[in-house]
Amino acid sequence: MDMKNYGFLKTAAASPRLKVANPAYNVAEILKLVTEAEKNNAAIIVFPELSITGYTCGDLFHQQFLLDSALAALETLKTQTKNIEILCLVGIPVRISDRLYNCAAVLKQGKILGIVPKMYLPNYKEYYEKRWFSSGYEISRKLDEVEFLGEKVPFGNLVFRSDKPRFSLGIEICEDLWVPIPPSSYLTIAGAEVIANLSASNELVAKTEYRRQLIAQQSARCVCAYLYSSAGVHESTTDVVFGGDCLICENGAIIAASKRFSRENEIVYSEIDLDILRHDRQLNKCFADNIDLDSGYLKYKTVQFTFGKQFITSKDSFARKIEKNPFVPNNPAKIAERCEEIFNIQVAGLAKRLEHTGSQHAIIGVSGGLDSTLALLVAKKTADTLKIPAHRIIAVTMPGFGTTDETHRNAVALMKSLGVTAREIDIKRACFLHFEDIGHDPRVYDLTYENVQARERMQILMDMANKLGGIVVGTGDLSELALGWCTYNGDHMAMYSVNSGIPKTLVKFLVRWVADTIETKEARDTLYRILDTPISPELLPPDQDGGIRQKTEEVIGPYELHDFFLFYTLRYGMEPAKILFLAEQAYKGVYEKKEIKNWLKLFYYKFFANQFKRSCLPDGPKVGSVNLSPRGDWRMPSDADMHIWLSELENMGE
Repeated sequence: MDMKNYGFLKTAAASPRLKVANPAYNVAEILKLVTEAEKNNAAIIVFPELSITGYTCGDLFHQQFLLDSALAALETLKTQTKNIEILCLVGIPVRISDRLYNCAAVLKQGKILGIVPKMYLPNYKEYYEKRWFSSGYEISRKLDEVEFLGEKVPFGNLVFRSDKPRFSLGIEICEDLWVPIPPSSYLTIAGAEVIANLSASNELVAKTEYRRQLIAQQSARCVCAYLYSSAGVHESTTDVVFGGDCLICENGAIIAASKRFSRENEIVYSEIDLDILRHDRQLNKCFADNIDLDSGYLKYKTVQFTFGKQFITSKDSFARKIEKNPFVPNNPAKIAERCEEIFNIQVAGLAKRLEHTGSQHAIIGVSGGLDSTLALLVAKKTADTLKIPAHRIIAVTMPGFGTTDETHRNAVALMKSLGVTAREIDIKRACFLHFEDIGHDPRVYDLTYENVQARERMQILMDMANKLGGIVVGTGDLSELALGWCTYNGDHMAMYSVNSGIPKTLVKFLVRWVADTIETKEARDTLYRILDTPISPELLPPDQDGGIRQKTEEVIGPYELHDFFLFYTLRYGMEPAKILFLAEQAYKGVYEKKEIKNWLKLFYYKFFANQFKRSCLPDGPKVGSVNLSPRGDWRMPSDADMHIWLSELENMGE
């Protein structure tokens, strides 16, 4: 077991079986789920609105006997959870000064930490809460504690703060979320990183999608985790039906969702990443500006508590799904839309540069590999967009010492199928002359041997651009820039670099998307062949069978791992140990921990050692949340020391 927390907090949202107006039965079902969640190492569990009585009691809420039964059931829950560490949030009607409030009660280890009333009561035709309940808005401004079950309990506008593990929790109830400025907006400004919503939202056609979008968007706007639990199918169906929708969201993403309409107890789990939330709040200066403003709305009382046990994040019980390829669209229904959007960003960037410079031609080196293929596809789409004849795209293939028949054939076929102007310039003779000039033995296959070819190709492209009144379109991708896997002032350079914001895993994904959708059979077949070709700079002579000798991923490691490392290093500033842990979860059964660790060490070494190449990159469009432009997203000294990153990995056990 990994004896570390990694900044994760395991949470649960549950919708239990219930009987309307039977608190004793309902608490027994709640207790089953609390016990289960505790065994699964969850720190928080959230139940639906009025979960102790049932939401649909109607005028029975005016029966004092029901209210007394609810209090007795809550007392039972207190007693039964005395030895349970989990923070438990349940819904209950609470009577204060002859008014009834729809409340959330927060329990931990047999103690009620606080009670939070619902602020906004719905007045829909199907349920009109103002018939039974009063808004908690006014009373929360007057009271900060109430007499409840024989003790003084914090009440009203509360933020619950744990010191171990460190996090803050705010609560709103159902309709509170649906108003123009929900309480959660103020709660997060007051420091809450986790928002819990005890809800009873009935099901209507298309309402689920809207509700889930609303919750996800609020979690994004507030840069928080959002735990949502709604009443289920065992509520009264006299006029409406409830589906038991349970969600766990984090900063705009739904990371866990229940099966709706379940007739059994339903519970979902996920770890929320507090490190990510704190990173983004620190990064988002607008969020900080909101904190600095005095809203003049509500003041919040802090309720302190702590956990007696240590919450350890174990790879064996980790519930959160970690995507293998964080840069690649993973929603099947949205793939075409996302790919087209990425393509359009690249096209719009190149189109503007061509228009602004008045360039007559776009010049691209085409190797038959993935990167130059994507760049050529973008250039062709740009020409179509600007209504420029395809022949004004000058695609140049430049065979060198490592060019194989297969990649040469693919390059020629691709240029032909797209109808662009195709040129072929063999660079070997020029390279031999250069070797002679600098006194290099061409039989020595070293870095000089490789880089002479890359720079000769770029010189040809640049000079052609000058001759034709065009610009050189760069083909290098984000992954290569991160690792420094490019020749300084060779393929590292361009006049506009359309792939600079696209990591290798996404390059491959985009080319496959074009291959699957392109109309021309010749182009489609060529793209599939390119996709099946090993990634290589082809700067060393072919093997004895004429195949590619220099396979990039055999030298620097799998691009899918490096892209994974890149995403979590730049997007969230994560520590090496945590990235290693996440990679283990994502690539379980694919790579062993030792192998991941070795490639991660190489990633840090190359990332730090090659910043000097990134400090002078050509312009190129930002496509996603991670980018390495020295003018925008990434400003790093070229001589920064990598020691502390590598040391953490060295000091970890296998």
